[in-house]
This record gives sequence, C-alpha cells and structure tokens, in this order.
Amino acid sequence: RHPIPSECNVRALTVYPDNSHRILAGSDVGLYRSDNAGETWEKLESPMDGIQVWSVTVDATDPDTIFVGTRPDAFRSRDGGRTWKALSLGVTIPCPVGIPRTTNMIVDPRDHRTIWAGIEVDGVYKSVDGGDTWRHLPALGPDPFQGDIHGLALRVSPPSAIYATTPFGIATSTDEGESWKYHHFPKFHESDNRSYCRGVMLKADDPNVIFVGNGDAIPGVTGAIQRSTDGGQSWEALQLPVEPNSVMYWFATHPSRPHVIAAASLYGYVYVSTDAGETWRKLRKEFGEIRTLALMPH
Repeated sequence: RHPIPSECNVRALTVYPDNSHRILAGSDVGLYRSDNAGETWEKLESPMDGIQVWSVTVDATDPDTIFVGTRPDAFRSRDGGRTWKALSLGVTIPCPVGIPRTTNMIVDPRDHRTIWAGIEVDGVYKSVDGGDTWRHLPALGPDPFQGDIHGLALRVSPPSAIYATTPFGIATSTDEGESWKYHHFPKFHESDNRSYCRGVMLKADDPNVIFVGNGDAIPGVTGAIQRSTDGGQSWEALQLPVEPNSVMYWFATHPSRPHVIAAASLYGYVYVSTDAGETWRKLRKEFGEIRTLALMPH
C-alpha cells in the first residue's frame, strides 16, 4: 500500500463508477488513488494533507468531479483531483464532539448538481448547485445526537427516500429531508443506553433491501446486521457464523455484483454474503480496526 503510511487511518474508500479498478482512499494524511485495484497507489496533491478525511464520492455523471468530506466541511475537484476548492457547508462549530466530521457525501443521480452531506454531529446538509452553497435541513429530532449522522443512503426510484443512521437508529425522510421518522432497533443488553447504528447501504438493484450496521455501543462488544426487504417497514437481524466483536460498522457492494455484500465490524471482522444477505461467511483474515470497505469486481 506504499506510499500510504502504515500508521495512518483510512476512513473512506470509493470505487470509480466508470472504472471498477480505480479507487480513491481518504486518510488523515491526504487522498490517494489507485488505477489497478489497489496494487499501487499515488498521492494526489491537495489541501487535505493533515486533515482527517471521512468520506469520498465521485460524480457518476462526470467522474472528474470528486467530493471529499473532511473535519470540518469538504473539498471539491472538477478536474480529476488536480485542483481543489474548499466548500463551506456552514456547519456548527463547535458541535457536541468539538469539530464536526462530514461522514457522508452523496451526488444525487437524479440531478448531479444536488449534493447531500451527513455531518457528525450536525444533521444533514443539501446543495442544489454542485456544492457552491448549502442548506441545513430540518433537525432529525430534539436530541443533538439524533443529528449525529453516521451513514447516509439515497433511494431515487419512486417512492424516493433518504436514510440516515445515528446512535438512535435509522431515520427516514420521504420529503427530500424536510421531515424525518425514526426506527429504533432492540437493545442488546438491558443496561444499554440505546441500540447504536453506524453504516447504511441499499442493495444496488433493489432499493427495498436495506442493510444497517448495528451494535450495543461504539466500539461496543457485540453487533448485528439488520436488514429490511420492504423499504424499512420491517427489519430482521441476520444470522452470522461468528458473533461480531464490536458494532457492525460499514458495508460494501458493487452494481455489477448486487448480490455480493461485504460487511465489517469496527474491530476487524469481515463477513461476505453472495446471496444478498441470506447467508454469510466470515473471512479468516482479521484486522485491528476497520472504518470503511470497498468491493471491486474482477
């Protein structure tokens, strides 16, 4: 993985929509790109050196346009990463965790000028001009940590919806973020404050199928993969071959392999399903900590 420093944290990975072997990695020492499925990497010159990167996304309509969520705010490149512009989202500083983190950025495929951003801890922001200006959407609830956005997913096929995961559960908006309704998962232990949620992902070819990473806390001592097959109306905790050792943190899939789902616990367990979550196997390889995943088809 040279030249990525071995001691740095990589919190964001994204595969290019037009090239399944091209991938971006966002770290706390800058942004890196591989053109050969991670065999070799190059560091992109950017103003993000020394800034924590929490999310990376590429515009499917124009893959030269890249958005990078940082701590705080974000950056945008329109020329494939050669030059960058700092984006001021207007996030609240300080927030309950000090400096807020832009944990998710989504380019809306219905109109690539519309950008969604999830903030830890400051709710959801939206731009309709490609990131030049931003609007803070209504709060997800009265508790500030109901706006502690960990995961963000967009359903574009009718009925459209946006999903946000937080320490409280999964919040759904069916009116473009103007209002939200929460679903709370069962606690793992009676003494838990709540049932904590992290990543959220829709099945690539069926937005009725939703996966949520769940656990007793962060980092927690156990976790679960929650799945809905009816657009969030009902949920089930999926059977895993080995109990997670911490919260289930993140997911990955690829449009060309929609039935293949990868899921990771924060403390390094990786599970893979080839039947959209019906069955799972745990990989033998374990890691110290996993904050992100990407799936790249051969």
